[in-house]
Amino acid sequence: MQSTAFRLSPPLPSLRSPSLHSRRSGACYDAVRASAVAGSPDDVPPGLAARCFPPRRWSSVSPSSSSSSSRLRPWSGVGGFGCEREGRSRSLEARATSVPEAAGDGEKSGSVARTLELGLLFGFWYLFNIYFNIYNKQVLKVYHYPATVTMVQFAVGSVLVLFMWTFNLYKRPNVSRSQLVAIVPLAVVHTLGNLFTNMSLGKVAVSFTHTIKAMEPFFSVILSAMFLAEIPTLWVVGSLVPIVGGVALASLTEASFNWVGFWSAMASNLSNQSRNVLSKKVMVKKEESMDNITLFSIITIMSFIIQFPATCYLEGFKFTPGYFELAAKSGLNVKQVLVRSLLAALCFHAYQQVSYMILQRVSPVSHSVGNCVKRVVVIVSSVLFFRTPVSPINSIGTGIALAGVFLYSRVKKIKPKPKMA
Repeated sequence: MQSTAFRLSPPLPSLRSPSLHSRRSGACYDAVRASAVAGSPDDVPPGLAARCFPPRRWSSVSPSSSSSSSRLRPWSGVGGFGCEREGRSRSLEARATSVPEAAGDGEKSGSVARTLELGLLFGFWYLFNIYFNIYNKQVLKVYHYPATVTMVQFAVGSVLVLFMWTFNLYKRPNVSRSQLVAIVPLAVVHTLGNLFTNMSLGKVAVSFTHTIKAMEPFFSVILSAMFLAEIPTLWVVGSLVPIVGGVALASLTEASFNWVGFWSAMASNLSNQSRNVLSKKVMVKKEESMDNITLFSIITIMSFIIQFPATCYLEGFKFTPGYFELAAKSGLNVKQVLVRSLLAALCFHAYQQVSYMILQRVSPVSHSVGNCVKRVVVIVSSVLFFRTPVSPINSIGTGIALAGVFLYSRVKKIKPKPKMA
């Protein structure tokens, strides 16, 4: 078998094109292309730097079996050689400028993907919250044991957390004794906050409970000033006025108003904001800090441990097969209650997990704005689903309170100007 050799050589007089000299001025020497043909730039003949070639390369063609001579023919489509350094710099510059465009396109596509991911997370956050409130209200309307319902929600959440840790769906934390001691107060107020919320939902409409819970910023400002020495700005104090006024107006005209439901929702606000203040006060050491999802997972398990004996003491064993058998004879649809309780518990844990996932991707201010919008969505959806009667004045009061919450989330980031010495 014959082999084919490739080499560069000065142009043969018999092969020169008539237009060769007319194209010499436009040719340039490209070391990159030369190395691809001749092996390296050093293989180029010494006289090549002083001569110019048309934009062609030459290759040898293997002769047929009946011929012993070789002939040359040009390859087209490859740039020419030359000697100007300027031409080479232009070629390299053209190649270099294409890289930032590709990088910019990659960054743009990555930004779009992150935006879509964040939009989906917000959508799931709102959706899980809507279904939690609907299923929870349906259960509490016929099963008047909010402590038991709360315990079931913590139990389902604990099972999900242990499942994720067991199968490495989320990294299992190594928690020290000091960390557990610091988390216990957070778990206590977290348990009380959810218990009081369920007590309120069992007594009044979902929309009214969430209207009262719009007063969370009021309790946050008061507790932060008392225990963290954080003095609010005039902007923050001013944003609390429409919140308090709107809740008061909505309460005066609420058709389902009930003092137990009202004070339960207020106690829920106090408990939830106490948790936020305590988390700042006790989780201050760097070695004791942990991510929000891990902290929430540990709090969920602790809350179940706390809630179980409290439920047995407050309501007794209202979750045994014997009790459900008696309740079924009284007309309770036990299967429906169990299914909706399970769905509510799953949605409860899911929306809080997604909430913390969003908090890891956006600023606290953006998360607060999203939480305000979420409350609006929950109120509107519950009114439509349960066909809750709402008077115009009640709607105005709710709207003013929610507008105040939105204003609070915006002015909270305004820092007071430092005093000049």
